[in-house]
Amino acid sequence: MRKQIVAGNWKMNHSLTKGVELCKSILALDKSPNKEVIIAAPYTHLSSLVNLTEFSDVKIAAQNCHQELSGAYTGEISASILANMSVEYVILGHSERRAYFGENNPLLSQKVNTALSQGLKVIYCCGETLKERNSNHHFDLVSQQISEALFHLDANTFSKVVIAYEPVWAIGTGETATSAQAQEMHAFLRSFIANKYGRSVADKVSILYGGSCNPANAEELFSQTDVDGGLIGGASLNANDFVSIINA
Repeated sequence: MRKQIVAGNWKMNHSLTKGVELCKSILALDKSPNKEVIIAAPYTHLSSLVNLTEFSDVKIAAQNCHQELSGAYTGEISASILANMSVEYVILGHSERRAYFGENNPLLSQKVNTALSQGLKVIYCCGETLKERNSNHHFDLVSQQISEALFHLDANTFSKVVIAYEPVWAIGTGETATSAQAQEMHAFLRSFIANKYGRSVADKVSILYGGSCNPANAEELFSQTDVDGGLIGGASLNANDFVSIINA
């Protein structure tokens, strides 16, 4: 059975004090069993949140890591440091990392290898811009993003990766993919993975929706056969909204 996952990506938001308060509120409100809840916080918050969630079911994620384990990379953070802090997950390939920092599939392949080598679980993001969707290249694009960064992994290692589909045109724009559009892409991704690793592997991979999911649309999105939860941006910054999405 696939894990049902709701991951909150705080991005570059909240002071440490506010982040701790938000995490405490989420812990107090979240009473939903059988789901994995993940908080991806700024690096400065990770140690405090790991300690705060130690005896809960909430997992802590980093929003990125470097492809090298150590070295003269000022301002970066390594997978080994994250693992030593008991961070469990790391997000890689987020559309903002691709757009603003020039991260491409070959680089992300290296990051995936490094993160997995340190025992971290990877939330790997893929998705298309509006231009790519309108030109009907969206399936080709996500296929390339997945194959070039992940398909060198053996089946057992691949099972440690969660996929997050981000329709870039629906992030922070107020636009949201319809539930049918989300299901179409998620089903395509699962089929694409099955062609590489077999149906039994593909059926165990959690594929999250990451495009402006909110309390109003979460239930409909999550009811789709191949949508296994969400990677939540803005709505994860409010405890009531985030827990409403978890409960959906």
